[in-house]
Amino acid sequence: MHCWTPTSDLYIGCEEGHLLMINGDTLQVTVLNKIEEESPLEDRRNFISPVTLVYQKEGVLASGIDGFVYSFIIKDRSYMIEDFLEIERPVEHMTFSPNYTVLLIQTDKGSVYIYTFGKEPTLNKVLDACDGKFQAIDFITPGTQYFMTLTYSGEICVWWLEDCACVSKIYLNTLATVLACCPSSLSAAVGTEDGSVYFISVYDKESPQVVHKAFLSESSVQHVVYDQQGIFLLVGTAEGKVFIINANSSSSFQIIGFTEVAKDILQISTVSLLETDIVEVMVLSSLPEAGRSRLEMFTLPTLLPQVSTTFADERGRLKDEIIHKYLYELEHALSSAVLGFQSNQIYGFCSQVPYICSYLLPEEEHTGIYILKPYKKVQSRQYGPGLLYLSSHGLWLITIAKCGILCIRDVYTLETFAWCRSHSHQGHGIQSMRISMDGQNILVNGRDDGTLVYLKWKRFGGHLASEILDYYQKLLISLSSAMDKENHYLSTTPKVSVDLGSDSEHTVIRRIRSRDIAQEAKAEVQVAMMEVEESCAKERSGGFQKQKASTDLSQDELVLTDVKKEIPWIQQKSQEAIKKEVNLFSKKRKEIKQGIKSLSKTILNMMEENDKLENIAKLDQQEFGLDLEELERLHDESQEEVAKMIKDVEMHNLAKSYLAELIKEECWNSMAVKGRALKCFHIPCVVENFPMKARTVEELKELERVLQQKKIEAECLKLRKEIVEAQSGVKLIKQRHEEDDEEEEEEDKTVKYSNLPNYLLGSLSTDFGVDTSLLSSQLELHSREEKINQIILLKDIIYKVKTVFNNEFDAAYKQKEFEIARVKERNVRIREIILDLELEEAVWQPEFEDCEKPERTLVVQDEEITAHKHIKPWHKAKELIVNHEKEHWLLIQDASTRLRALMDMMGGVLEVKKEDILRMVIPQPAFMAKPDAVWTEEERKQFKDYEKKVKELNEERDKYRKSLEAELKKLQNSIQESTQAFDEHLKRLFERRVKAEMVTNQEELKISNLAFSLLLDEELSSREKFLNNYLTRKQHEKSQTSEAVRKSREDLDVCKEHYDNLLAEDKVMDRSFKKEFSEIPGHQVDILYKLFKRRPRISKQKTHSETTSVVPFGELPGSGKLNKDAFAQLMKAMDELDNISNMPEGLDPLVWNHFCMTRRAKVENEQKVKQKAADLLEMATFLQKRVEEEEKVQQEIERVFHELILLQEEKVRFQLNLTIQILLKQGQVELENFQLVLEYSDAILINKNIIEDLNSVIRTQGQKKVASMMESKDVHKRILQIEWEHKKMEMEREDLNQKAWDIQMLFFSRDRQKYLNEPNYEALISIQIGIMEQTIAVLDKMHKKNVENCKKLLKKLGKFSNQKDIANYALSCNLREELVAVSERKDICNAMGSKLTCEKIVKERYENMMQQQKLTNISKQQAEQISILQTEVERLRMKTFPALVQM
Repeated sequence: MHCWTPTSDLYIGCEEGHLLMINGDTLQVTVLNKIEEESPLEDRRNFISPVTLVYQKEGVLASGIDGFVYSFIIKDRSYMIEDFLEIERPVEHMTFSPNYTVLLIQTDKGSVYIYTFGKEPTLNKVLDACDGKFQAIDFITPGTQYFMTLTYSGEICVWWLEDCACVSKIYLNTLATVLACCPSSLSAAVGTEDGSVYFISVYDKESPQVVHKAFLSESSVQHVVYDQQGIFLLVGTAEGKVFIINANSSSSFQIIGFTEVAKDILQISTVSLLETDIVEVMVLSSLPEAGRSRLEMFTLPTLLPQVSTTFADERGRLKDEIIHKYLYELEHALSSAVLGFQSNQIYGFCSQVPYICSYLLPEEEHTGIYILKPYKKVQSRQYGPGLLYLSSHGLWLITIAKCGILCIRDVYTLETFAWCRSHSHQGHGIQSMRISMDGQNILVNGRDDGTLVYLKWKRFGGHLASEILDYYQKLLISLSSAMDKENHYLSTTPKVSVDLGSDSEHTVIRRIRSRDIAQEAKAEVQVAMMEVEESCAKERSGGFQKQKASTDLSQDELVLTDVKKEIPWIQQKSQEAIKKEVNLFSKKRKEIKQGIKSLSKTILNMMEENDKLENIAKLDQQEFGLDLEELERLHDESQEEVAKMIKDVEMHNLAKSYLAELIKEECWNSMAVKGRALKCFHIPCVVENFPMKARTVEELKELERVLQQKKIEAECLKLRKEIVEAQSGVKLIKQRHEEDDEEEEEEDKTVKYSNLPNYLLGSLSTDFGVDTSLLSSQLELHSREEKINQIILLKDIIYKVKTVFNNEFDAAYKQKEFEIARVKERNVRIREIILDLELEEAVWQPEFEDCEKPERTLVVQDEEITAHKHIKPWHKAKELIVNHEKEHWLLIQDASTRLRALMDMMGGVLEVKKEDILRMVIPQPAFMAKPDAVWTEEERKQFKDYEKKVKELNEERDKYRKSLEAELKKLQNSIQESTQAFDEHLKRLFERRVKAEMVTNQEELKISNLAFSLLLDEELSSREKFLNNYLTRKQHEKSQTSEAVRKSREDLDVCKEHYDNLLAEDKVMDRSFKKEFSEIPGHQVDILYKLFKRRPRISKQKTHSETTSVVPFGELPGSGKLNKDAFAQLMKAMDELDNISNMPEGLDPLVWNHFCMTRRAKVENEQKVKQKAADLLEMATFLQKRVEEEEKVQQEIERVFHELILLQEEKVRFQLNLTIQILLKQGQVELENFQLVLEYSDAILINKNIIEDLNSVIRTQGQKKVASMMESKDVHKRILQIEWEHKKMEMEREDLNQKAWDIQMLFFSRDRQKYLNEPNYEALISIQIGIMEQTIAVLDKMHKKNVENCKKLLKKLGKFSNQKDIANYALSCNLREELVAVSERKDICNAMGSKLTCEKIVKERYENMMQQQKLTNISKQQAEQISILQTEVERLRMKTFPALVQM
């Protein structure tokens, strides 16, 4: 890491801790000296290497790996280190602001801090990042305000639930695995990789602290689960032990004991109900070898912490018979299982199939393993292994899976009533979830996406909400006392001094206890060692006795452990139990030891006496063994183990062999053409063939059917053409003869080609000689059957193309075999020549590789086996016999004097060959050993003959050597030429392979397009069928609703008629009242009429909503019972009004009785009218509902019908809009204009020839039209002249007529007529003036608005013009430079002399183009002038028309 200074110096920090300074001008490197403090502190940190450096005025700020920021105060060539700032994590990056008042700091986990310099420097945290993805989550009881998260590195965070803000953090500095919050207190338990459980107090949410640590075992903690009431904490480890811990902090989290289960624990589930005093526990584990799952259930009483000593043994293991432990197995594997609150039902999530099953537990007790059968099975509609959770009241079953969907199900029906996709399946879905006690808050943790999702209900109410809220209130009430007690204890408990960064110890009591145990064990071991040394000192001569004593000691005594190392709880319990056993059986142990010592002395004496005896009388060492039966038993056990291992190995080999046979049958034996490759001899080129399976009988039958159908269709098409053309008989006969001849010619040929061109056929299959005549055109594949037949034919074409190429490949393979054989044959002679010439050349011998002969991989060679071969005894004996016979034969051969003489004299041969001339040596005469001076004449002649023979032999050798070298070169050249020729052939075959693969891909692409169209067609058909069925059902529903509406209207009409009748009767009774009492005086009649109209007051009935809230199962309003009760109450009140006390004075009682009867009849009639009106209103409401339902059904029918029409149109459009494959030529095409069309959705594909023919016809017709237009042009000129003269004369005539008319008629304007005809002309003028003023005001307003817009636009254009001016100025500068360059180039060209011909041509073309453009502009101007003149003429002509004014 480095940083620059204002003086261009560079400071560099090294990994070794040195600080370098590099001068930017001289590049001189200076190592700065570190000034150590005189009295360093004990806790001084050793700064190793800086992570990042930033420069400041006094020196350099550097960050270390220990989370501190240091200040390097640099003076001259030395520096001093001071602590500047402390950060909780290692700092990874630092940078200053431009004004050097703010320092930005980033840690290694992503947190960002800002340090502000000043009189009072401040450090603020800008961004707080979590240390990795969340490993576990849980709600802090009761789950309505806070929740906790745990990362793998041991970071624990407390979050505020409302805004998901981090409240506080605590770091364990150890690898953590699981987290769980206690329901009965504000505490949490965290499991770690080293087997410890940390208990965190969250009584103060802003400062959580570790209050206790329990070191259970050395295996990692995988599961931490509290029961529903927070009584016990269940901890599952990787070695298959489940520890039960008292969850109360007041008991210092006492470890009650443990029980052993299967190793691979998947989930722990508990059931702790308020009305019971037991906690049921279920542990799910997997049996991967058997493909099953195991369930282990046991029961824990709530009083277990008080009587834990009776439930567990001395080693802390809970007794199975006391906790009622039962084993269950399932026939299929589960990924998760929970225990229902009914205690007799288990819910499981299958790991291999997408099902959720429920199982019923047996009511009677059992021993051993009980196999559970599924009671109910429901499809989960979630893929991947999932997990199950139960809500706090046990009526919701929550499922999560790899797909990322969370489903909430009813525990009885297992049906989903709420779901949410919280995570993506690409991030492997959901890892875990937690639900609060009241069920309103849900936390979902992703597996690999690093996200935590907080879910809330959109609508939370009704029966579902009431159940869980009621249980939540009951649970809080039952836990309130325990929570208050435990929380008070947590608030007063001091923080435990636990070193979170190292292996911490237990509490002080446990440390003392472990130290005492270790000391006692150490003392006992020392005593035992002293005893053994005393016994061994007496018998040093007997090594066997010493070894035996040490062995006995190692079996009985404890192993001394390091006192400083922390001991797990389970190991402590084991040591305590061993200590008790040692103290209990110490006397017996001493007696047994003494007996063993005396017995060993006796045996030693016997062995000494045995050594002194003769060999005949000596006993073997084994006979002194005391327990021969034990030795025999051990030998038998070893033999059984060996036999078992042999059987296991044989079964393993058998399974591998079976698997190998399956693979061989699938990938090798079933292939009609085995996959192999061919390699070139000299170039790195490999050609592979097409592995092919034999076509099945069904495929061949289907192909034969399609071929036969295509032939029939072709014949039918021919017959149709013949019928339509209606040719004559002679032509038909000739045509038939021609067809017969063509058929005979086609029988001789084996290949037919399609009439379609390759670019429209969509592939190059015809290049391989494949028949494509039966293929349908891609533009004619409309029906489903045609597409299926086309796919079958395309598959057949692919098969034929591969077959053609494989045949060529087989020919090349045979050619390579022939070439290799020929090279081998020539190499034999080459080796002989090299041997004769004594050359050190390697002979090149090509061989087939494994990819060229893949069948060799199926055979194991002896040299491939690296293990030592096991040779049976009889094989060894046979080899010894063979070796002995071979040695005997060699001895016989050495004894043969004849053969030895032949070898010495003639080299082992009777005739000297020509090839042996190079090895021939002429022996020297014997006299050559003497000096030359003593030779005789005869000897000198012999010496001359010897030299002559040697010279001749050397000449023969040279000739023969040259002939051999020429032959060797010829052979090597022939091998080189033949192999290179094969390589060239293989290169061409490789190109053929590429082309065949291209054709195969083209055909497969067509098959894929057709298959996709078939799938789309099937989907459209199924959608259409569904809509038809839905439409039929809705039409039937429409008929039912129409019938119901008709009946309702009839009933309403009848009811309305009855209501009208009753209302009429009521009015009649009201009108006839005075007539009935006409005999009495009038004032009494008025009083009676008032009493007649008077009605009793009745207490008003409650409304429907009030009644429903009070009595949910009461009578509905308007029911018969309520009406009868109201009528009876009314009659009862009428009885009070009919009392004689209410009778007016002076009225006859008989009249009063008649009046009461009349009034009662009137009240009864009114009550009937009210009842009938209520019935009428209810029937009208019912009818309105039925009409609305009918309208809804009708709208639904119309919608479905419209959708069906659109679907049918889409289906027709899909059948007509085909996807075809076209071959395009590869190359580049230069276009004149670049306005290319990129959207071809409305384009139509037609043949190219049609366009070309149409263009030729258009050109011909265009030329004809131009000629006719030129002819008619002259005629039109003469006609126009005549018409002009005619129009001139007519216009003169019209002018004369107009003048005459003006003289005859006086002009009288309409304004004058209006002035005379209008009576109030001034008012009319004022109205018009007001309208015009309003119009002017509106126009003025619009004008101002337009002026403002124009100003804004002018301002924008001004800015734009300024930008353009700047751009133009830059362009003008560039143009000036370009003009200078052009002038220079022009001078260079003028200096060169001649101009190029192309420049002249270009200049001439440019001048012609400019002239043509000028002429075009002139013609346009003239045309515009002509049009203006014609308009003016027409205007003048219209002006001369007379104005006929009505008088």
